[in-house]
Amino acid sequence: MTSPPCYHCGLPVPAGSNFSLVIEGQARDLCCPGCEAVASAIIAGGLDGFYRYREGASERPEPAQSLERWAAYDLPEVQQQYVHDWDGGHKMAALLVGGITCAACVWLIEKHLAHLAGIEKVSVNASTSRAQIVFDPAQVKPSQLFAALERIGYRPAPATAANRENVIQAEHRGALCRLGVAGLGTMQVMMFAIALYFGAGTGDVGEFEGFFRWVSLLVATPVVLYAAQPFFSAALRGLRARHLGMDVPVSLAIGLAYGASFYATVSGTGEVYFESISMFTFFLLLGRTVEMRARHSAGLARGGLAQLLPITVARYDGDETVAVSIAALAEGDRILLRPGDTVPADGEVVEGESGVDESLLSGESALQRKFAGSPVYAGSVNGDSSLIVRVTAAGKFTRLSAIERLVERAQLEKPSQVALADRVAGVFVGAVLLAALGAFALWWQLDPSRAFWVALSVLVVTCPCALSLATPAALASATLRLQQLGLLVAGGNLLQTLPRINRVVFDKTGTLTRGEPRILQIVLLRTGWDEQRVKEVAAALESQTRHPLARAFRAWRGNRLASQVKVHTGRGLEGLVEGAAYRLGSGGFAARVAVVPPAGGGQWILLADNSGPIAWIALGDKLRASAREAVQQLHRLGLSVELLSGDQSGEVQRLAAQAGIANFRAGASPEDKLSHMQRLQREGERVLMVGDGLNDVPVLSGADASVAMMSAADLAQSRADAILLQGNLQVLPQSIALAHQCRRIVRQNLAWALGYNALALPLAVSGLVPPWAAAIGMSASSLVVVLNALRLSRARVPVMNALSPLPGLEPGLAE
Repeated sequence: MTSPPCYHCGLPVPAGSNFSLVIEGQARDLCCPGCEAVASAIIAGGLDGFYRYREGASERPEPAQSLERWAAYDLPEVQQQYVHDWDGGHKMAALLVGGITCAACVWLIEKHLAHLAGIEKVSVNASTSRAQIVFDPAQVKPSQLFAALERIGYRPAPATAANRENVIQAEHRGALCRLGVAGLGTMQVMMFAIALYFGAGTGDVGEFEGFFRWVSLLVATPVVLYAAQPFFSAALRGLRARHLGMDVPVSLAIGLAYGASFYATVSGTGEVYFESISMFTFFLLLGRTVEMRARHSAGLARGGLAQLLPITVARYDGDETVAVSIAALAEGDRILLRPGDTVPADGEVVEGESGVDESLLSGESALQRKFAGSPVYAGSVNGDSSLIVRVTAAGKFTRLSAIERLVERAQLEKPSQVALADRVAGVFVGAVLLAALGAFALWWQLDPSRAFWVALSVLVVTCPCALSLATPAALASATLRLQQLGLLVAGGNLLQTLPRINRVVFDKTGTLTRGEPRILQIVLLRTGWDEQRVKEVAAALESQTRHPLARAFRAWRGNRLASQVKVHTGRGLEGLVEGAAYRLGSGGFAARVAVVPPAGGGQWILLADNSGPIAWIALGDKLRASAREAVQQLHRLGLSVELLSGDQSGEVQRLAAQAGIANFRAGASPEDKLSHMQRLQREGERVLMVGDGLNDVPVLSGADASVAMMSAADLAQSRADAILLQGNLQVLPQSIALAHQCRRIVRQNLAWALGYNALALPLAVSGLVPPWAAAIGMSASSLVVVLNALRLSRARVPVMNALSPLPGLEPGLAE
């Protein structure tokens, strides 16, 4: 009896072997522990599609490789899913990094990886937990990248959609559990703390002081050991990388306060700080959890370009068509595209004639006429007739994939933003630690019995809880207010970047405009006809086509019925409506003689019958009702406004004039848009990009800040820093005004935190602040910061009219 082949490498499975793995719902036999380890890594990494689409058996790994934790990610078949070719023989690896909590994590990862030999460039996005690493494969292997991230406490995985979902769910579960433990512990400990503050050691309460302390210890222990664990982990990572971040003094204060409180409880002497520890941990976790949920709420787990393509395609096998996966397409294959089909690969038309919608790729709103010899591109949509196409490029070699590579390049070159709190953290932390050590040394000479408690008072009273809360509390409140206004924040640095913006760049189709054709004007040429009848006849003819312009007549469909409709690609259509023959399309086609359309904007089509022309109909995209007002408000904020469109028609100039935008550019490809934006950045401009199409994705990714429309392609949304939920463009100037308010609140919080510490530090060093008073002062300082930040959640950001001055701000918030 022949042994079954190994599912991974294809070699025979030895008799008595019990190595197996469940792959795609079935138990698969494997020949050795090496193949089992590699297959496990592939499945665990969410790369099970590799087995579905591979063309042959994989190489059998060496036994030594199976003993290395990350070695399986060096295999070529595994790298196909997350490693891509880059310039100059380099490669780019896209990884998901679990455990990122703030901007300090981004800094730490980028600096740590940059020290490895062969690393060319590193870019980490805290909003998506995604790291892009350009490396020289001759000097460093992907497994070394995984191991380097693991060494500093992060959880790396290939950047696949399945892994992204797992990372988000794990972060949500962990954050909510820790927040729940901290919140419950804070409520319980505070009840006992009230008694200890106001009656400890006297009367009836004094009899229960020891009991209250022990119960407080019991409740606070899980808060410190479990809920506060992220702070200790982050502090340890920072120290390993020789970086003093905010988590270092936070962890020291929590750890030392807990240790001192534990000692005081056991020995029955000194003060306890269990309530301060619990409350501080709860407030910090609350701010970080709100910020994390805001980052994830925009649906950033969506996949990339693959979601824009069909799952299967009709490929010719001889004279018959068979449905195959698009992964099976190869150069030279012939495929059939029916009306409405999305083109799965780049190719050349060999038979047929049709209009193809390429607006998603180029921004060109009009259908592009395709016939034998014409090129078609993956991601575009076939219009009204069937086409037979010969594949010229598939998979990562298509123009669609080229746009994705532009996106990756833009993200790697995107200017980095450093939070204000992070800039002052290192100096502040160093000063606090030196002050605590100095106080300990001083009091060791004066009164050794008080040295530890004075040093602890210094640490507690100067604990950067207010400084740590200053930014996340304000960002959380402002994020909530922006969502109420209609802007969903997805990028962690958006609110810190918007105040620096000095230029806003708009796309046209679907951004400044509604993104769908409308009837702009009707010019009647025959008596006895009215506009309603013209619309109903045209709607009856267009109801049987998939042409994008047919959407302009949807409101009048069904009022009249058409039959025997025939489409003439690139010219128009004809058919019978209530027994009468009509033609709708270009002037020459409908009238059968050369005619001149009326003057005016829009695309003119003619309705005619056998007796001659009936009416001209102007179709075009209408400006959003809020567009002109939004542009005026942006100008009042002192910002430059520009229109950058892929459309090559005169519509760009017409709509720019309507919106009040003097600076516009038409016919810009995705590459042109990105290079134009990068040129502006090199000249010192801070750019906010607003777009909605796939052709906007590279420039959305590379801009200092970016906003996608709610109607945008999923990929565009996933690369933007924010999503405009209701299409009201006036939210943009409101958001910029609110971001200025948020920056002022952050500065006020930082000034308060630093000022409080500057006043309290000398008192604590001199021994005038007992530890319990230091704990109350720390809590009060944190409360002031939180209450000040909460003002943003109800900030008034009124809609401005054309004559109003700068946006009305809350009293006391003016700079």
